[in-house]
Amino acid sequence: MNLKNIRNFCIIAHIDHGKSTLADRLLEYTGTVTKREMKEQLLDDMELERERGITIKARTVSMQYTHGNESYELNLIDTPGHVDFQYEVSRSLACCEGALLLVDAFQGIEAQTVANAYNAMDQELHIIPVINKIDLTHARVDEIIEEIEQTLMMGEDEIQKVSAKAGLGIDELLDAVIGTIPPPEGGVDEPLQAMVFDSHYDEYRGVITYVRVMNGTIKKGQKIRFLGTESNHEVLELGQFAPQQRPCEELHAGQVGYLICNIKSLELVNIGDTVSTANASAEPLEGYQPPKRMVYCGLYPSDGQDFKELRDALERLAINDPSFEFEPETSDALGFGFRCGFLGLLHMEIVQQRLEQESDIDLVQTAPNVTYELTLRNGETKVIHRPQEVPDSGDIEEFRQPIVKVNFVVPADYIGAVMKLCQDRRGVQKATEYLSPTRTMITYELPLAEVIYDLHDKLKSATRGYGTMDYEVIGYFPADLVRMDILVNGNKVDALSVICDRNDADRRGRAVCKKLKEEIDRHMFEVAVQAAIGARVIARETVRALRKNVTAKCYGGDISRKRKLWAKQREGKKRMKSIGSVDIPQKAFMAVLDTGAEKR
Repeated sequence: MNLKNIRNFCIIAHIDHGKSTLADRLLEYTGTVTKREMKEQLLDDMELERERGITIKARTVSMQYTHGNESYELNLIDTPGHVDFQYEVSRSLACCEGALLLVDAFQGIEAQTVANAYNAMDQELHIIPVINKIDLTHARVDEIIEEIEQTLMMGEDEIQKVSAKAGLGIDELLDAVIGTIPPPEGGVDEPLQAMVFDSHYDEYRGVITYVRVMNGTIKKGQKIRFLGTESNHEVLELGQFAPQQRPCEELHAGQVGYLICNIKSLELVNIGDTVSTANASAEPLEGYQPPKRMVYCGLYPSDGQDFKELRDALERLAINDPSFEFEPETSDALGFGFRCGFLGLLHMEIVQQRLEQESDIDLVQTAPNVTYELTLRNGETKVIHRPQEVPDSGDIEEFRQPIVKVNFVVPADYIGAVMKLCQDRRGVQKATEYLSPTRTMITYELPLAEVIYDLHDKLKSATRGYGTMDYEVIGYFPADLVRMDILVNGNKVDALSVICDRNDADRRGRAVCKKLKEEIDRHMFEVAVQAAIGARVIARETVRALRKNVTAKCYGGDISRKRKLWAKQREGKKRMKSIGSVDIPQKAFMAVLDTGAEKR
């Protein structure tokens, strides 16, 4: 395929604006899949994606399309829309020359739309704005065009109008892709340089590596070298996705495809690495920015014997999703497990569900927390991934928390509700911009800990579903923070410790104890649930003991007989409390989080 007849592009949009449906129509109109093979959201082939109706993994597909008596190869990458999967989007943008920026004809420009557009501009991609769902009876096409012109500075003549579901405007969109997105640069005769932008693990064939060839040619049977890991391999198979794997003999500059080299060791493939020939002296391509994991939690097998299976499952998942990390840790309450880092709360939830579904392991998950920095009195700086790592307050010079810039796009009627929401979370307003007479973008700086858990849900409630948000980390700033420990039956439960604002600690401690009192089952002895900062107990609740009526057999007679039985029962309960253990259910670990927003 001639370089000038190749187009590499991706679809970027806010969540639920119709990316996967548009990808379906493009596959259908280019004849890549037959009507018999067609199904909705064809590229969302993961069980969890179809179950939840969202795109989790970026997928690539090569389409052959004839335009003006010439044959073109269109390489499409469908990307996720949720802010937690921004890393997937950034990898896709690095392999393309153009992007289709999809905007819903009713909902208009949303927070993630703006964020994705700016990312594409930073990569110097050619952007084609596309208004989707124009066939809806309540579509606001003219207003959306005005929003695009005002927010993204693009003219009306650049905007394509389509209905991905009904198939309207798809031919014109394909013509725009061929006519306006530039062909890839690079030389077929240059030394081989190919960028690794994704991979997944096949149990029988090893690591399947997704590559975009920047320069040169890869051939079947050729010896190649991964420059980052300095490992050599033989290409056993290579090909393209159409959308299933379609083997071919070679891939040349400008093309997107996959490699199979029978790589069984997961450490040998790094996302963002450069592939070259074994004996060439090619320069590595500029890779990706490493992902910033901002949310950490512990994952433990319910059955301690499943620890090895959990480790194997995490290693397999890491090759498929390089944006999370894990390391072994132990907990007094939960035994052996792993400390895992994620990009956000949805990302954490997805990884947990994938582990349970794909590996059939029952997991216990601790309350998630964000990363903090602190400076000790001896001048040392520490990065804190979990509350247990926080030293005594006397050793801490300064505690710093991550602050994020959050852009809210909301109808103008709900500005007051959003401002109230942010003020309750210690937010600082930075800007207000009107996208149109009825829609506003409000910018706040907020602590990340106040954003990750339920801010999105509260925003939807406050704006009746019309508000959207997007955030990016801007740095670490000093704050008055403390570690709050939870004691159950006098024993500190490390998995329930949290880092919180000092002014909020008393209220949070009372709420946690109250919640745990509801979640912990009653035992044969009284269970004390306490919240403490250092040695100072700030809240307490008591789970009452189950009681047996030992005097039921006593009727009539002297009261001393009953007193004797009650004293004997008290002694037994005291002995039981000293040697008894309290079972803490999984719901109790998440209950710590529920209390964080109880005052809102």
